[in-house]
Amino acid sequence: MSRPRVIALQVAVSAVALAAVVWWATRQPLPKLPGAGAALPPLGAGLALYLLATLLRGERWRALLRDGGRDCSRPDAAALTTIGYMGNNALPARAGDLMKAFLTARRTGAPGTDTVGVLVAERMLDAAALGLVFAALVTTLRLPLGVPGWALALIGGGLLVAACLALFFGRRTSAGRRATAVVARVLTPSRRLWSRRGAALLALSMALWLVEGGVYAVLGGVAGVHLSLLDGLYVMSLANIAALVPAAPGYVGTYDAAVLLGVSLVTSAGHSEALAYVVLVRFVLFVPITVAGLVALVARYGGRSEIRSALRGPRSHPAPAGHPAHAPAHAHAGPATPAPASAS
Repeated sequence: MSRPRVIALQVAVSAVALAAVVWWATRQPLPKLPGAGAALPPLGAGLALYLLATLLRGERWRALLRDGGRDCSRPDAAALTTIGYMGNNALPARAGDLMKAFLTARRTGAPGTDTVGVLVAERMLDAAALGLVFAALVTTLRLPLGVPGWALALIGGGLLVAACLALFFGRRTSAGRRATAVVARVLTPSRRLWSRRGAALLALSMALWLVEGGVYAVLGGVAGVHLSLLDGLYVMSLANIAALVPAAPGYVGTYDAAVLLGVSLVTSAGHSEALAYVVLVRFVLFVPITVAGLVALVARYGGRSEIRSALRGPRSHPAPAGHPAHAPAHAHAGPATPAPASAS
């Protein structure tokens, strides 16, 4: 399937989910929010927790790059993380992830394929951490899956068929063998995760998701939705598992539907409270980091011109002294002829 069709399908899925949410919301009473005096403390706590989760994500990105032999400063790692989220919130198909990968390549001099591989490893850590948190909540607290079993079976069957087709064509065709070589290179950072280092990074990933689950929990009281920390983790897991799938900008529709579903499954909150909760969660998790990412993109990385340059390929860095790249082009031809003296 061509890329335009894939993007159109993603936007269509989000549009259907958004239409369902809007249809539901227009039939509910208007949400009632508390006054500023009661709302500001939990809002401040939610923002502080999300800031901590973002900084932890920056540290994880830096660690993954360092494992691949590339150095990235702590300020760069944090700024690139906010830019990635800004792009995901403003562009379709999780394009912010690619922005982060290629800006990192340009900043560090790494090949774009390598930084995309680091991005894949990061997403694998997120999927594993969210899956473990969600499985623990479902099994120990006997919470519902939130999706029908047939849907999970359909997704699993589709992934299995896709893997078999990729294996078949990857071995039988020249184009498949070339694609397999590229995929193998992209997956190199992910293969490094099967180690003690990978286990430590998985623990860091679980820690940052637990922190983000705290955001969902503390914001519930502002909207009149009473959530324990475990309830907040459950809603967070459902919402972010839905957000792992590339969709419309800001995961519009799919994310909101997942949050509403999670709230309905773990609380008895009314419709207006659930709608107010979605609005608050969206504000805290989407607005500040989008603004911060835009500021970082313009102030630190040159804005749109830098993005266009990054997508064309990372900037080539001069080789160190003594490197063969510094050898004269005709060194083998004998001593060079002295240049004539300058007229000045």
